[in-house]
Amino acid sequence: MNGRNMKDLLERPVWGRTEVEDIVIVPLFAVVAALILGALTMLATNVDLATIGQSYVALARGSVGSLNALSETLTAAIPLVLAGLGLALGFRAGLFNIGAEGQLLMGGMAAVIAGFSLSGLPAAVHLPIALLAGALAGAFYASIAGWLRAATGAHEVISTIMLNLISYRLLDYLLRMPAIQKEGRADPISKSVPEAAELPRLLSFIDPNLRVHAGVFLMLAMVALIWWVLFRSRIGFEFRASGESADAARYAGIRAGLVIVLAMGTAGALAGLAGANQVLGVLGRATPGFSAGIGFDAIAVALLGRSHPVGVLFAGLLFGALEAGGRQMQVDAGVSIDLIGIIQALIIVFVAAPLLVRALFPWGFRKPESGGPKT
Repeated sequence: MNGRNMKDLLERPVWGRTEVEDIVIVPLFAVVAALILGALTMLATNVDLATIGQSYVALARGSVGSLNALSETLTAAIPLVLAGLGLALGFRAGLFNIGAEGQLLMGGMAAVIAGFSLSGLPAAVHLPIALLAGALAGAFYASIAGWLRAATGAHEVISTIMLNLISYRLLDYLLRMPAIQKEGRADPISKSVPEAAELPRLLSFIDPNLRVHAGVFLMLAMVALIWWVLFRSRIGFEFRASGESADAARYAGIRAGLVIVLAMGTAGALAGLAGANQVLGVLGRATPGFSAGIGFDAIAVALLGRSHPVGVLFAGLLFGALEAGGRQMQVDAGVSIDLIGIIQALIIVFVAAPLLVRALFPWGFRKPESGGPKT
């Protein structure tokens, strides 16, 4: 770690032009470029210009065009932001944790079990316990990969892939246990969560079909908390220092093994909260596919958000909008919802290649300084 990097880590985060470009402008232009290429993809598959325009109008209307659209966007964004925050924290610590899917499944399963097992408790006690159970289960599951990395050097990419695969089969096994499986059902499905353990819906007094729930407040609280942890706390400094240079951090007295386990555990807790939000706020029970790939989509959210909590929030909202608007696009314009997957993939490609974005939109960025002595 050179002196410049250490100085950057020690300084309080101040958003200058460079940070705004990196966290806001590059992702924004990446979205624009992805939408343009998405339109060209539709043209290449014999979709006429009128239908392309209609599909993008439907995309906007289905994501932000009504109260129901906003509700669906926020509902889809909540677990993406929570899991994305955990992955972003891991990236900051130099860990490529791709096990959010398994951690989300374990967290959701634990939240369901805590939900239907602790009957008779008031909601003010029952709901926090169920959420905590989800966070702890996710943290424990992620800590396995962290411990393997710290103790044996096993790369977290390999171990988290294996833990993802294990979580699928473990979930199938748990859902067929008599204590968990819903009575009278032969398929793997859990008992339902009682109302006292559900995240209350915020707009049900307007329309019972509006699904946005109190998890949105938890999402915002976690964004603020992870920002504080990363940029105001000692452990956050150690996370970022280890991410910049693990060897230099070790020479500076930072316990690398402990940092790895803590970073993975914190990431898993956030993914577990994402799973708990899904089962307590949306589904009301657990099934084999309840994660719906959210843990993998969260990787894209963390990358698009440039591993910054505020960036992850906006990236999660964008992906939630794409998911909600994609359904409307399919209904109104008859365009395959697979196009949304293509657009999401293109966004990630452009975010991963910021120099390409700067080359495509040079007028949107500050020109590099030239001349003068180099230090």
